[in-house]
Amino acid sequence: MKAIGFKKHLPIDEEESLIEFETFKPVAKGHDLLVKVKAVSVNPVDVGVRKSGNGILKKPKIIGWDAVGVVESMGENVSLFKKGELVFYAGSFKRSGSNSEYQLVDERIAGHAPQKLTIAQAAAMPLTSLTAWEALFEQLEIDPNDKKKNNEKTILIINGAGGVGSIATQLASWAGLKVIASASRPETIEWVTQLGADKVVNHRLDLVHEVRKLGCEYVDYVLELNDLDGHWNEMAELIKPSGKIASITENKRPVNLRKLTQKRATFVWEWMFTKSFYQTTDMITQHEILEKISSLLDQGIIKTTLNKTFIPINGLNLKEAHKVVESNHMIGKVVVSDD
Repeated sequence: MKAIGFKKHLPIDEEESLIEFETFKPVAKGHDLLVKVKAVSVNPVDVGVRKSGNGILKKPKIIGWDAVGVVESMGENVSLFKKGELVFYAGSFKRSGSNSEYQLVDERIAGHAPQKLTIAQAAAMPLTSLTAWEALFEQLEIDPNDKKKNNEKTILIINGAGGVGSIATQLASWAGLKVIASASRPETIEWVTQLGADKVVNHRLDLVHEVRKLGCEYVDYVLELNDLDGHWNEMAELIKPSGKIASITENKRPVNLRKLTQKRATFVWEWMFTKSFYQTTDMITQHEILEKISSLLDQGIIKTTLNKTFIPINGLNLKEAHKVVESNHMIGKVVVSDD
């Protein structure tokens, strides 16, 4: 089968930063689905893995952590899907990625793709939807069904126009929260407003001043999606006593949790790959989340965050998609599709 990967950790403009090659077609066993890949999206994790590391790999590494495709065959333990169904998923950090003609994915972390979206629109959603859902409703422990209670709560979403922020803003608004999203450019301010943000603040300015200028001294929740180190002191100041902060980005300096002591505030991490990486007993919840996301998309309650599409899936177009993500000016998601 055809695949796209890398053996050297190179800048994206280098010829061998992503290469096309032939490899074996995998066989589905156990809970695995063998999926014929139709579209993939590119996330910051793709860029990070491609760039990070030294030396030359013995064989090309296939990355890609978002896909839409058709189930071609199944392992003997599969019960959630049938051959020929269209599925979407973010995959596992430990397995071969979606930048290939065929891919194996565990049925417990896949969902039925939304029926009213194009393949490219659906491919933009899995990783960011899972991350946003888990961060909001598992890690921050917000009950999406208790809209009356949520109407009295405020969440600050830092980097609301990015991939995760674009879906987190919609989900938080759907759950009934008052949403303050951060954005810094006219086009990103317009984007987050269209997605349901009640107020917008500029994360390039002092966030404490920006939020309090809105008449909000503290917020009940903070979802940090960009530069934990740079925003830590602001978040610690803005979080309400007994409030909760969640982050998806890594710190490069020690996090001073003592700043949260007097407020008895909570800080938690969110990593979407945890369940599949450790094969946790609740791994099937990712299937359940994607089924809910698919339904919300088909009902028009939330909308796709797709912003740019390259056709078809090949090394050149994946390089272009990586460049968009690396620019750090991405709004929503970029997808590479065969349709």
